[in-house]
Amino acid sequence: MTAHIFHSTVLREYDVRGIVDETIGVADATALGQAIGTTVKRNGGSCICVGYDGRLSSPALSKALVDGVLSTGIDVNMVGLGPTPMLYYAVFELDADGGVMITGSHNPPNYNGFKIMIGKKPCFGEAIQKLGVLANNADYERGEGTRTDIDIFDRYLDRLARDVDFGDFKVVWDPANGSAGDAITTLVKRLPGKHIVINGDIDGTFPNHHADPTVEENLEQLKDAVAEHGYDLGLSFDGDGDRIGAVDSQGRVVWGDQMLAIMAGDLLRELPGAPIIADVKASQVLFDRIAELGGEPVMWKTGHSLIKEKMVELSSPLAGEMSGHIFYKHKFYGHDDAIYAGIRFLNAITVQGGDLDALKDGLPSAVNTPELRFECGETRKFEVVEEVKARLMEAGATMSTMDGVRVQTDDGWWLLRASNTQAVLVARCEAADEAGLARLKLALASALEKSGVEAPSDL
Repeated sequence: MTAHIFHSTVLREYDVRGIVDETIGVADATALGQAIGTTVKRNGGSCICVGYDGRLSSPALSKALVDGVLSTGIDVNMVGLGPTPMLYYAVFELDADGGVMITGSHNPPNYNGFKIMIGKKPCFGEAIQKLGVLANNADYERGEGTRTDIDIFDRYLDRLARDVDFGDFKVVWDPANGSAGDAITTLVKRLPGKHIVINGDIDGTFPNHHADPTVEENLEQLKDAVAEHGYDLGLSFDGDGDRIGAVDSQGRVVWGDQMLAIMAGDLLRELPGAPIIADVKASQVLFDRIAELGGEPVMWKTGHSLIKEKMVELSSPLAGEMSGHIFYKHKFYGHDDAIYAGIRFLNAITVQGGDLDALKDGLPSAVNTPELRFECGETRKFEVVEEVKARLMEAGATMSTMDGVRVQTDDGWWLLRASNTQAVLVARCEAADEAGLARLKLALASALEKSGVEAPSDL
């Protein structure tokens, strides 16, 4: 077996991802399969699950990865095309020793990658870098594994439906032509109320809009459908079904941290005092709301793998990110399943009066930007954050540096961090009023300009 060196940008903090046939391809998939199979075997495991999303490149990358895994003597349960959470579910349901999902998540169609579990836990950070070392040294186990195709789809839907406990809502669902399309289209037939699915066909070219529910322009079709039919709300999903977005009956976006605040209102009735985790991009309104409800608010780093690890550490029953990753350990497995989160969201609305518009109106007001994302080179993005951090420390700023910089001022707070999945910087500002927000935006723009980065137009 020959050594393999991955492109410098693809082994990321919590997954492996790149541009197909530019920074990542079938040779990488095979080497990654060999490295994963070797790791699982040396951990005493014998079988992993593999699934893939609807991207045009996914079948070829899937085959190459499976070939690599089998060559190490590890068996593969192939669960096929579906959302990432179905793969996570399969690892638990089939009691596998790991899992790999071939997916580009919310990235453009020319991206693809791999989300990895070793055992029942996410593989991230140093563990991903170790896979690269195994490949670089061609330090692989040898053997002949067996591939078994397993249809897990119906069992997965049964598991999702088990916790349905809501009224007769009228809901528009938008899988955005992503890999959750078939699951959502089939599931809604079993739900109470009335349901419409738009963009339900799985299509790796994403012909209708980009599959990222954190960007408001991607929700326009959903808003229009809710308004046209006079429905109660709409739910939107990313390309691999592990992130959720929502709009109310008026077409107002219910952002990820607002959804989590509503979910917390339900969960803390059952589990008073429970720790609920949200990432550094979340509104202060959310953390205050959790505390007001009697819960323990915990701010943590952005990243699905990092959040899952923190949930285990704190025995947290619920966590979420501004980006729409929602994690339920309460009655579930602790991973981010956006379809399941949608069900629990509808449950939470039901027990708190049944009116999403009223629940959104009931959250304390704050003036904030959405999540601002702007291009910055893969290496440069981290350097910019470090430069900004150093200047702020020298100036004696009040800030958290657990994940980028979240700077607290008399007006509110602003955040700058490097994305771990794209060549972008991520920013957000929040204040009590428009004047305060304007001052925070100026401070953020100034910090960027001192590092030679032009502030985005929406700042």
